[in-house]
Amino acid sequence: MHGLNIELTPTIKKHIEAKCESLKHFMDPKHESLAELRIEVGKPSHHHKSGGVFMAETNLKIGSEFFRAVATHEDLHAAINDMKDDIERQLLKHKTKHEPSRKTIR
Repeated sequence: MHGLNIELTPTIKKHIEAKCESLKHFMDPKHESLAELRIEVGKPSHHHKSGGVFMAETNLKIGSEFFRAVATHEDLHAAINDMKDDIERQLLKHKTKHEPSRKTIR
């Protein structure tokens, strides 16, 4: 976890950890130990001193597969939630892509 142009408070860290805990559900247990997750949250630049433009970015590498999600929002917690939803969508798509189809032959 890394804060960009903001200080990561324990509350923010706790929120990020809670949201990213659900990502384990989408991973194959044998690949979970290979997973490398990097998260960056904060303001995109120094000139955003006031007002609400927050970003949340995650890079997830599982073996040779790479997933990336970026979200911006006026609220930091909403940006983290949007980022988590996007990475979950990518993981679900990848997981179902490699499952055999269940078509029946008639």
